Amino acid sequence: MTSAWTNESAIGRWNASTTREAMDSTAEEGDFAKRHLVNPVLLRLLGEVSGRRIMDAGCGNGYFSRMLAERGAHVTGVEPASSMVTYARDKEADLRQGITYVEADLARLPDLGGPFDAVVCSMVLMAIPDWKPAMRACVESLRPGGLFVFAIVHPAFEQLWTTWRAHGEYRTGRYLQEYEIPGPVAPDFHRPISAYLNELTALGGHLREIAEPGLDPTVAARTTTPGLESYTHLPNFLITSAETPT
Repeated sequence: MTSAWTNESAIGRWNASTTREAMDSTAEEGDFAKRHLVNPVLLRLLGEVSGRRIMDAGCGNGYFSRMLAERGAHVTGVEPASSMVTYARDKEADLRQGITYVEADLARLPDLGGPFDAVVCSMVLMAIPDWKPAMRACVESLRPGGLFVFAIVHPAFEQLWTTWRAHGEYRTGRYLQEYEIPGPVAPDFHRPISAYLNELTALGGHLREIAEPGLDPTVAARTTTPGLESYTHLPNFLITSAETPT
């Protein structure tokens, strides 16, 4: 993919554009999509987390780290944007859940104190220009038989809500190429599903499950947001779990 973006420039954009007000609004369980579509699947795929050592890779404001800690996990949150790390550490100072937050690019992880039982990487890989070293670092941070769970915007339905509002159906003009998708803060990067799964396989990951969650129609019926019913028909997220070899 030809792109002027580097990991450093993307991190800089996220760091400069993220406000405490925005982080406050998603500090408990994330935004609407995270609450209703992503979080429940992540928690199901992770299974029982109590007593397990888990890395929240690209933890943002730390909301999912805190959800895991509430369930008894020993959590290390890794986030490259200093504004988000500062916010997460402030929350930890108040809540004292025992979470360790580390400021680092996932592609250049420092020593985090030994292997993890599980690594969760939620809504991160599609936002990283140089994503393969980040996935590798996540997989290599696991103990033998450890679990890697990652969520991305579904590569086949990335602009589901906006196109559904405009046309009453989903439309896309290209899929096989890699390209930037402009965003309000920094871009995401489209890659085919095969790119992620082939890389996971090349790293030795043994696929356990792929989930494509749809929105509960009763939840959609309670909202007045135009186009939200699209999430009941098509998946906007792709969530994958895999094990490392034992």
